[in-house]
Amino acid sequence: MKNRLGIILLSFIVMLAFLPQGTQASTGNESINEKLGLPIVVYGEALSDSQKNEVADLLEVEQHEEVDEFTVTGQDIANYIGGNPNSNMYSSVKIIHKGDGEGINIDIVTPDDITEVTKEMYYNALLTAGVENADVLVASSVKVSGHSALTGIYKAYDAKGVALDEDRMEVASEELDVATSLAEEGVDEAEVSELLTEIKKAIAEQDPATKEEIEQIVQEQLNNLNIELSEEDRQRLVDLFEQMRNLNINFDEVRNQLDELTGGLQDIINDEGFWNNVSNAIQEFFDALTEFFRSVFN
Repeated sequence: MKNRLGIILLSFIVMLAFLPQGTQASTGNESINEKLGLPIVVYGEALSDSQKNEVADLLEVEQHEEVDEFTVTGQDIANYIGGNPNSNMYSSVKIIHKGDGEGINIDIVTPDDITEVTKEMYYNALLTAGVENADVLVASSVKVSGHSALTGIYKAYDAKGVALDEDRMEVASEELDVATSLAEEGVDEAEVSELLTEIKKAIAEQDPATKEEIEQIVQEQLNNLNIELSEEDRQRLVDLFEQMRNLNINFDEVRNQLDELTGGLQDIINDEGFWNNVSNAIQEFFDALTEFFRSVFN
């Protein structure tokens, strides 16, 4: 029993050590940011009242004094990305606008219920669509693919008067479809996200002028990551990024944000001070535990 207690306490102390500096628990009464506007919550239309209440709890809606609330419908998915207007929409999102330069932060609150779309897939798709500087939380009370959350994000921005380019939104949706399709066909989800990220970075560096150059970049990154695709899937990737190239997306800007995403974890891994803090925390825990048992048995 004592060993189990020690393991639990050790796990807790290590978990605290891994939290970023400055992270604080919600107080339940966060003030309104008058510059950036109210947080936005978009619920899937197919949710029952009880499911909607559950999602509201998952997204911690009550921590804000006020929020703007919307509902995403099947007609929205048809309007924004050309989807099926009869679709049932379950996955829901909360968006908190951030200041310039803070980038996008994605949190899938219910990872077991968002079965196809990963955090990195959302991140890549939102960058493609032109979304930036926001905390985005995704949740569902039932198991869903997660596609409707992307439409909900688009609707939220539209409702708040932030114009996202329709062509970019459609390409972002296609990117999400390609990503989830590759994952369904056996490519590891993390590898899919890494592949999309590396292709975008290579496009930013090489500035391809033709579809043939896009094909070369796609094949190079497939080779670099040792990913084998069918000719059909490889062509879907080429077509996707050819569409992006024709949209004149600023890939340098996209690359900078992708570097922030991929570099954050590496910075932690390489941070000697961080690991010293972890080591010190563990040592202090064992010292305290030793003193505790001495006091009990002496």
